Amino acid sequence: MTKLAGTRRARNQATSLAIPRQNSITDNGKTRQNLSPEVLASMNKEQLRAECRKRGQRTTGNKNELLARLGYYKLAAAVQVETEQRTRNGLHHTHPKEIKTKVVSMDTDSFVLWRKPFITIEYFFRELLILCNTGLRRLLAYKLLALAIVFSISGTAVSYYVSGPHQPYVQEAILTLAWWGWWVILGVCSSVGLGTGLHTFLLYLGPHIARVTLAAYECGGLNFPSPPYPNDIICPEEIDPTYVVSIWNIMAKVRIESMMWGVGTALGELPPYFMARAARLSGGSVAELTEKDDSRTGRAKVMVQRLVQRVGFAGILACASIPNPLFDLAGLTCGHFLVPFWTFFGATVLGKAVIKMHIQKMFVIVAFNETLVGQALSWVERIPYIGPKLEAPLLEFLRNQKARLHKNDSSSLPENQGSILSSLLEKFVLAMVLYFVVSIVNALAQNYSKRVGKKKGKKKE
Repeated sequence: MTKLAGTRRARNQATSLAIPRQNSITDNGKTRQNLSPEVLASMNKEQLRAECRKRGQRTTGNKNELLARLGYYKLAAAVQVETEQRTRNGLHHTHPKEIKTKVVSMDTDSFVLWRKPFITIEYFFRELLILCNTGLRRLLAYKLLALAIVFSISGTAVSYYVSGPHQPYVQEAILTLAWWGWWVILGVCSSVGLGTGLHTFLLYLGPHIARVTLAAYECGGLNFPSPPYPNDIICPEEIDPTYVVSIWNIMAKVRIESMMWGVGTALGELPPYFMARAARLSGGSVAELTEKDDSRTGRAKVMVQRLVQRVGFAGILACASIPNPLFDLAGLTCGHFLVPFWTFFGATVLGKAVIKMHIQKMFVIVAFNETLVGQALSWVERIPYIGPKLEAPLLEFLRNQKARLHKNDSSSLPENQGSILSSLLEKFVLAMVLYFVVSIVNALAQNYSKRVGKKKGKKKE
């Protein structure tokens, strides 16, 4: 034992002597050497571990993690790029731990409803209970916030049902907040789930903007009577000259709904950010960032990661402003490299709720003006064999929708002949919602399977 301790002490002394020193900094009475990035880049793994040990940091992990632990994130990113290049050149040998991780991930992917329905449902409810329990504990940790939420909900309920001169204003405020909250929830559903989200823009917000656009051109104005707007649209008896039909007025009419939907999509990007941030702080990694893929999608993922990592706020803003399915990786990258929360969330909200939302609104409004709709129907008619059969129900559907705009009591309308198209659209929306629910069930069941696998691995160790 004495001989072994002497050998270890001599090795540590030799390692510390091999590290070139820069200027020293005094921190709380302790002298700490400040090493430049060039010196850190020249160190090997043992020297980096010795430096982490002297600073009171963890000494486990690869060279990239050790550099990041010492505070040099850009240098750590460069080492990561070098490691990726070595891996692509075939110089990387698979470690037994990597093989074990791949086997666990393959077992986790088997927990889907069409392969293991009963176990998947059981794991889904167990993971749901764990998440609810964790959420309640975190909420109770902030007692003032929890009390404020309880008092606000109870006070709103009492003022809503107690009669008085305040009741109409309270009811109107609650209906407005419920309308805004509906679009926020749809936005969250659109971006949550790492690409398996419900595409609520195509199913809800896009049709709402198209309906307002068609109604504006049919009615000649935008001052729709409220109620029943926004639940139903009826042409006004008198057109307000301040609400004439124009692209800018239509955009202003649907601005609140669109911005609330954009804020919801930004909120849906927070789970990947917090997940990657927690994994990084605990010394772990994220599978979506570590897996290697040489396909076009894989190269696009790497490009998004490098853009967000190097450019920062402007890179996040650019990725959020352009509709792309890879923005989840931007959240994972920002969390992994410990980008400040308000830098990530501020750029995401600005890009999604303001810039991207106006681009999408403009596209829908221009596409659904009366001239382009008529031209699109003429193109449908030219399709061989099925063109005339498709044109008839579409024309009938548009006629019935226009007729509904001029009725004061739309509920008294008889069943229209375009109900076949309406029922097909409803079935399509229902199928998309069911797919979203199934993907959520599978994802939570797989998360619980990973949780169980981690517990078993710790017990074996």
